[in-house]
Amino acid sequence: MTAEQRARNEETTEANLDAMKNLVRILHAREEQVKLGGGTKAIERHHSRGKMTARERIAGLLDEDSPFLEIGLFTAWEMYGEYGGAPSAGTVFGIGRIHGRDCVIVANDATVKAGAWFPITAKKNLRAQEIAMENRIPIIYLVDSAGVFLPMQDEIFPDKEHFGRIFRNNAVMSSMGIPQLSAIMGYCVAGGAYLPIMSDEAMIVENTGTVFLAGAHLVKAAIGEEVDNETLGGAKVHSEVSGVTDYRMPDDETALRTLRDLVSKLGRRGNAGFDRIDPVPPRRPAEDLHGLFPKDRSRPFDTNELLSCIIDDHEFVEYKADYGKSLICAYARIDGWAVGIVANQRSIVRSGSGEMQIGGVIYSDSADKATRFIMNCNQKRIPLVFLQDVSGFMIGSRAEHGGIIKDGAKLVNAVANSVVPKITFIIGNSYGAGNYAMCGKAYDPRFIFAWPSAQIAVMGGAQASKTLLEIRLSQMERDGRQISEEDQQELLRSIQERYETQTSPYYAAARLWIDGIIDPVHTRDVISHCIRVTDNNPDLPRFNPGVIQT
Repeated sequence: MTAEQRARNEETTEANLDAMKNLVRILHAREEQVKLGGGTKAIERHHSRGKMTARERIAGLLDEDSPFLEIGLFTAWEMYGEYGGAPSAGTVFGIGRIHGRDCVIVANDATVKAGAWFPITAKKNLRAQEIAMENRIPIIYLVDSAGVFLPMQDEIFPDKEHFGRIFRNNAVMSSMGIPQLSAIMGYCVAGGAYLPIMSDEAMIVENTGTVFLAGAHLVKAAIGEEVDNETLGGAKVHSEVSGVTDYRMPDDETALRTLRDLVSKLGRRGNAGFDRIDPVPPRRPAEDLHGLFPKDRSRPFDTNELLSCIIDDHEFVEYKADYGKSLICAYARIDGWAVGIVANQRSIVRSGSGEMQIGGVIYSDSADKATRFIMNCNQKRIPLVFLQDVSGFMIGSRAEHGGIIKDGAKLVNAVANSVVPKITFIIGNSYGAGNYAMCGKAYDPRFIFAWPSAQIAVMGGAQASKTLLEIRLSQMERDGRQISEEDQQELLRSIQERYETQTSPYYAAARLWIDGIIDPVHTRDVISHCIRVTDNNPDLPRFNPGVIQT
């Protein structure tokens, strides 16, 4: 490499570093903003009532210095603006360790609209239950909620993925033998009252915890009875009279200690047996990821360089290395865990026949290779890690004549029917059917995260904006309207701005299309944490890919 080439590479790395560090800086600032929930004044009011916040309660449950993998931090980001917003959808949840045992913990954040349930809140709680069911781990509910957010009741009440599905899941998890423990630490109203009482055991905190199907105001309006909330459904009533709750706690701290004690006595059910050895540090430090991922979304780069910051050193065996080069398939270890990696390769490569291929696109040979590799990982009970930076499948007459639809269908089939845990990271582009083939949300990854550099859409922004512009112009022409070149450019700009907003990882995170946005340097730790969680489920079904055309 010449001195000029080295200088150019250093300049590119520096530009990449600045771009990614800026994205990470924005990420951290937004995280801190969201973690305040309803804001400092709402937190002060909460404390004045003798109550801990949702995040304080979770911290009090976890083992000291153990990590908490938060899911859905950016849920409802920039949604429900007409109602003042709903940071994190008024619910904090994630996975942490209690007495060395992985548990899902769900805590209502009563500083946000008194913990009321928005439509996306129901979806977030269903995601928490899904994680508990898929991985066979206990779930703990810290209840402090005023119930359904009534102005939006029509979007949360009757459908399959609405509020009622949560109580259905309570019953299903009970039949599966998944422990469910609840602490009523504030209001627990109406249909929401069923959640803690359908748990295996429920406790209630004196003076702050209340549970009833209808509060005092509704009782008076409905049947004319005058009664206060404490008499109607406070701790004394449900511990001494109704027998609805199992334990009465004097305060939040005692409730959390009791929950920890109950978890410590849970029996063990074995694990999946995913292979793990003593970890070896990666060849390169994780911080290098900031400078390796290109600022320019169309610029080629070598995905192997990214992997060298994530996988254990000397633990990389590439499958069919000289075939289907636009996808990397490899056996590796991450923090000691054996994994199968399927990653898009954005560099310009040559196929076995010498034909030039553009990276980030899935070709027939790449799809064929990845299909066989995924089947092998299922045969060997090796978890799969997908790194998405994909523009989609190759198009054009040559690709169509070569059977790209058939080969793409084989890959989608293998991904859909895979039974080993799948963990997906969207690091760059995630467009069209490429999102599906690389195990997007629709293909049931156990966990799915994005880097702040991710974009998720049916196609790239430039192509989509021009297509949308042409459609708009055609409509205007049919209506007999003319538009100047200047107005066309202004219309294109507005279309591009809207489309860019919708492709943002924050837009996806707000709607739970992804579980979270992470700093790239945490990728290795998140993968290890996720595999450890998935290893709790010993009951992997037999892999059956169904019909795959050859």
